[in-house]
Amino acid sequence: QLCNMAVYLCCFRHLCGTAPSPSLPPRTTPTVILDTGYMGHEVVIVKNGIRICGSGGALGNIPILQNKAYFEVKLQQSGIWGVGIAMRNTNLNKVPLGEDAHSWVLCSDGTIRHNAEEKYKIVDIPQEGDILGVSYDHVELNFYINGKPTNTPVTSFKGTVYPALYVDDGAIMDVIFENFNHGPPPGYDSIMVEKSLLEND
Repeated sequence: QLCNMAVYLCCFRHLCGTAPSPSLPPRTTPTVILDTGYMGHEVVIVKNGIRICGSGGALGNIPILQNKAYFEVKLQQSGIWGVGIAMRNTNLNKVPLGEDAHSWVLCSDGTIRHNAEEKYKIVDIPQEGDILGVSYDHVELNFYINGKPTNTPVTSFKGTVYPALYVDDGAIMDVIFENFNHGPPPGYDSIMVEKSLLEND
């Protein structure tokens, strides 16, 4: 079992890029990254918390508390994947997300799912290399492909939500929380770390 796990991790290290580098400069405020405390058992997170591969879901480490937040995801390698928002009690071991009441996602088949319902089906399915944008203002969740809106607003949210991604079947995605490829919609900004969260650490 242990031997298999070592081979498994070695393969993923090869596929997903190098292990995090230890020589990072210290930061005063926490960076928004993928949270290794909230990810599926078969998920591998590399590149200092921005790349997800393996199988399962992962959440961002910072909740979306501000009024208008935006983030992007680059589809590095296609497969089965999804991006959106979710609460911490969603099942990150089960893909696709969007099958329960705690997740709202755009899936690799072009469907936007929540609570096992197909809310929308987009025609132009994102391809390898595409940039997927996500905007959220606590009233509407919207998706963008290479800067163009999909015009598929999802509504009705409850509870505290986090950025959410899932992968399977060889998909690899990089999440972008700052220095966006496409500007956020007017009034939207990158996810901010609230002062109250800093005090809890």
